[in-house]
Amino acid sequence: MSGHSKWSTIKRRKGAEDAKRGKIFTRIGRELTTAAREGGPDPNGNPRLRIAIDKARASNMPKDNIERAINKGAGIGEDAVEFEEITYEGYAPHGIALMVDTLTDNRNRTLAEVKHAFSRNNGTMGSSGAVQWQFNQKGYIEISAEGVDFDTLFMTAAEAGAEDVEEGEETISVYTTREHLSPVERALAEAGYKVTDSKLIWSPTNEVELEPDQAVQVFKLIEKLEELDDVQTVSSNLKVSDEAIAAFEQS
Repeated sequence: MSGHSKWSTIKRRKGAEDAKRGKIFTRIGRELTTAAREGGPDPNGNPRLRIAIDKARASNMPKDNIERAINKGAGIGEDAVEFEEITYEGYAPHGIALMVDTLTDNRNRTLAEVKHAFSRNNGTMGSSGAVQWQFNQKGYIEISAEGVDFDTLFMTAAEAGAEDVEEGEETISVYTTREHLSPVERALAEAGYKVTDSKLIWSPTNEVELEPDQAVQVFKLIEKLEELDDVQTVSSNLKVSDEAIAAFEQS
């Protein structure tokens, strides 16, 4: 399951470019809205919302923008918006399977944008169920590795119900079942660990490895999909190699 954590590392390194494109507030706004929609507008009782608020403040997002995004998700006041979750399926170049999770208030707009991203980047959209059989839905929690004893964190996560824990240079990735995402996240936060991300992802049952130049084509489609305002996460069955990462960062 290391592919998702490696892709997250790539995105962090490219974060400065996102900020230049004016995308950072939009992305954080989506996280705030989603968290408020799923767990309510009170960060004290909603760990995912607390994480999103911390991200927003660290990026100097205006307080009014934060409150507006939370209200949208919670259905409060004039900013209230009715959202629905839609998952699209398809293929990236070289037959790599993709699951695209979206949160939208206009399904026609979202479908058109997702289709456009696939077609412009040599991908193909599929019907419902076309690739989902190749994935299991999992919980994903990202912890800052700074000053963390891996073995101690591993035990805390395992005792709370985590399925797997992977150590990286900058972050530690914790994987859970769908049902255990919130309990494990809560246990880690209460133990004092800095949770930097928490969400549901699609974990591939088998990964496919490509040559670095072929993997770059897949990364570019994923990047374009993730730039869409309504897209929450993109999961693939691509095996992410260090060589592919290096090729993408140089592209």
